[in-house]
Amino acid sequence: MAIEDIQPQIERYLPELIALRRDIHAHPELGMEETRTAALVAERLRSWGLETTEGIGRFGVVGTLKGRRPGQGAIGLRADMDALALTEQTGLAYGSTIPGRMHACGHDGHTAMLLGAARMLAENPDFAGTVHFIFQPAEEGRGGAQAMLEDGLFERFPCDAVYGMHNMPGVPLGHFALRKGPLMAGSGRWVATFRGTGGHGGNSPHLANDLTLVQAIFIQALQGIVSRNVPARESVVVSVGHIAGGTKESLNVMPAELVVGGTMRAFNAPMQALVEGRIRELAELAAATQGATAEISMWWNAIPLVNHERETEVMAAAARAVAGEAGLDTATQPVTGGEDFAFMLQAKPGAFVFLGAGVAPDGTAHALHSPLYDFNDAALPHGVAFWVQLVRQELAGVA
Repeated sequence: MAIEDIQPQIERYLPELIALRRDIHAHPELGMEETRTAALVAERLRSWGLETTEGIGRFGVVGTLKGRRPGQGAIGLRADMDALALTEQTGLAYGSTIPGRMHACGHDGHTAMLLGAARMLAENPDFAGTVHFIFQPAEEGRGGAQAMLEDGLFERFPCDAVYGMHNMPGVPLGHFALRKGPLMAGSGRWVATFRGTGGHGGNSPHLANDLTLVQAIFIQALQGIVSRNVPARESVVVSVGHIAGGTKESLNVMPAELVVGGTMRAFNAPMQALVEGRIRELAELAAATQGATAEISMWWNAIPLVNHERETEVMAAAARAVAGEAGLDTATQPVTGGEDFAFMLQAKPGAFVFLGAGVAPDGTAHALHSPLYDFNDAALPHGVAFWVQLVRQELAGVA
């Protein structure tokens, strides 16, 4: 089913789908707070006749549709619903109405595309078996995939395979990119809390444990993890994203507590363990230079996302049918972004694909997680066409 074949069908409700996407964009909700979004998704699914279950992993929604042809196969299609803690700067008429909240990763578009596919397939369920449309909360680091799995997602909605998609700004509009094996990195976070005596920075700095020097030593040492501990053929990232200590109102006071936090990325378990170990060791060594202490906490929001071989081929065939050979990259480079869909791929065979969101007329593309980003509505038909093709291809039944 090429995009040209689906266009006449989707154009009947594309304006409504765009309006829905923009409505979700205007009302962003953080992970495990998706009350409005989940209710909207459930209402639309029910209105199209799908069996709909709410509250899976607190805010997850699953719509179930059975094909008109006999068949026992079942697959899951997943979209994420949450937004980010970011202040929008797009100036759009449908921009965020919630201060400090923004759909800066395109989850509004992911939700809209999967809803569009559910509607189209409900109108013409010409397939054999069952499709579960999985709308997941809290992808951005708040454990949404794990919560749905712990709530019995695949026991309650059995799937032979599960599939996911993410938009990618800068990739040509309507093109698809994926690869077998590792596609996205495990995404972790760490926090090092340094504690000392504190003291008077002007009168008696020699009597204090200088935590500012501790954090300077620590941050400098972190830069050597990738360059000197990680094999050259591996890909690892360690970055600092937060430093807090002391107050602007008391610039002459040396802090008694200072916090440094950041992110870590790796594509396999040995590299995850290496990064964890080195961060911990370096924090403790830096603290020891000033007679201070270090408390370190670490956690992984997502494990490495690894595409299964058969399901990657299934996705590639669907993308090829929609976008043609020229619109498909089956050997895209792995990215160090994290994605908790990896937990679903750990539980079931499946694969994940990137959908090209194109560029602006001037050739620019605002990156994901940017306050200037907005999902490109022109990508909606391509995503809907892909999901519909995948269902009809996977659940074709016996000829």
